[in-house]
Amino acid sequence: MATPTEVRSQKSEVRRAPLVALLLCVLTLPLRGQVTSQRLAASASEPQNWLTYSGNYSSTRYSPLDRITPQNVRNLKLQWVYQAPVAGNWQTTPLVVDGVMYVTQRLNDVVALDAVTGRAFWIYRYTPAANRIVCCGANNRGVAILGDTLFMGTLDANLVAIDAKTGRQVWKTEVAKTAEGYSTTLAPLVVKDKVIVGVGGGEYGIRGFIAAYDAATGKEAWRFYTIPGPGEKGHETWEACPAARGTSTPASFCDPEAWKHGGGSIWVTGSYDPQLNLTYWGVGNVGPDYNGAQRPGDNLYTDSVVALDADTGALRWHYQFTPHDVYDYDAVQVPILIDNWSNTRTNVMAWANRNGNFYILDRATGRFLLGRPFVKVNWMSEFDERGRPMQTPQAPGQPTYPGNQGGTNWYSPSYSPRTRLFYVSAWEDYASIYTPAPSQYKQGSTFVGGGPRNFSAVPDAPGLGRSPINSWTEAAGHGAVMAIDPVTGERKWKFDMTDVTDSGILTTGSDLVFTGGREGFFQALDARTGALLWKTNLGAAINSGPMTYRIGNKQYVAVVGGLSLFVFGVDE
Repeated sequence: MATPTEVRSQKSEVRRAPLVALLLCVLTLPLRGQVTSQRLAASASEPQNWLTYSGNYSSTRYSPLDRITPQNVRNLKLQWVYQAPVAGNWQTTPLVVDGVMYVTQRLNDVVALDAVTGRAFWIYRYTPAANRIVCCGANNRGVAILGDTLFMGTLDANLVAIDAKTGRQVWKTEVAKTAEGYSTTLAPLVVKDKVIVGVGGGEYGIRGFIAAYDAATGKEAWRFYTIPGPGEKGHETWEACPAARGTSTPASFCDPEAWKHGGGSIWVTGSYDPQLNLTYWGVGNVGPDYNGAQRPGDNLYTDSVVALDADTGALRWHYQFTPHDVYDYDAVQVPILIDNWSNTRTNVMAWANRNGNFYILDRATGRFLLGRPFVKVNWMSEFDERGRPMQTPQAPGQPTYPGNQGGTNWYSPSYSPRTRLFYVSAWEDYASIYTPAPSQYKQGSTFVGGGPRNFSAVPDAPGLGRSPINSWTEAAGHGAVMAIDPVTGERKWKFDMTDVTDSGILTTGSDLVFTGGREGFFQALDARTGALLWKTNLGAAINSGPMTYRIGNKQYVAVVGGLSLFVFGVDE
């Protein structure tokens, strides 16, 4: 087990003698085969590894590993811990490749660890620009791999390639200008010979985009703007401002060029269908977030899923979950790909959206097949035949369900082909009261147009922030893990929590669900019934997605809680 002292010692050695450390890395890293694009596409055939952010191109976060079972899960024991050196939300998911774990840590480090013992092989340190502008914390959600090269997005909107054997930087490419509010916090997605990333910054008036880069050189191969410009399909949804009537007031402010600062950030990793050669990405909120009056129209492609040709970046189809969003309902949730939906031979995309609805879309065409709330929803009443929501804005001062953080958010769901259930971390009975306000764009400044406040039936109930003692009350909402039938959208079971949750979900071949929450518990549930089978207290909130891997005959489960990466296993 690598103790914090040992890890700190190894880190200081890397700082003092980088060349010696790199040479040692070459000697100590186990020999392994390169991670080809074919291996990535066939990741299900090597479940001992975890090769992408979501475990596979379909983003199911399902592993067929079954050495940890409902019968022996109560015997899970901590195998080793790796402690991060920088405080703050740690939202990463590690990769494991042939016995080596690659994990990012704040701010923009990458660490190679022995997946059995936690011993550090090398640490790559990247120092983001001092003038970086990043919303919502200095987060990085992981790396991607191709061949012997790792890829990481940075807080100052660069993409770096790192030698997986030595930790040395291979190349660096600027994705966007960080001084303009751009950042890259997601784990890249490798498809064939390209590395695909998106940009954050929706609260700073960016114009979002998805871009692909040549994995060997870092040269940009294609770019798709999530906010279409003049002459591009979708630009017509950024409607002209109405003619002024009488005296103009701040409340009636309308921006005639709102699209230039329209948001549409990409901050969670997408999915890929090799047969269709389409890659799917959820697009973030519009800018400014809350003042819809200054940006008339549906504001494509914000709050949408876009299906892009993986070779060219050309748009094949889109579906907008929340047209003309005024609630900050980012649609960056992970799209899960399911084959032969309802025995119809239709291959679909399943999506639990921040706006509180569960969706099924034909992933070849984008055709709307199913939409159904999984939490309380009052911002809309029903869908028309094409899947457009019929919106029901609430009166000023009245609560909107779900609240600003959504029915779910960025944390990863899961789908098990064994149970044929979709699992999602949800916030129930949670609402916000919105107050819009005009917002003038200024480079590098927040651009949100007002804001929300939490609604609670109990006066002075705590907000989403945390004190040293968790004083959360269910009167302001609570968390739950839900199992949803993707054929009907019906909930099959629910596991309630007192506090809300930011944890992703993992399912396994032995019908286990692993998840956590803000209460600090890491727990295993029965995937078919939701029964609690095991839990342990990690002493801090879990803000990441669990993953699993196997070394030899032993299966491990890893999760980040607070400032530590915990790895569990059952002793033989």
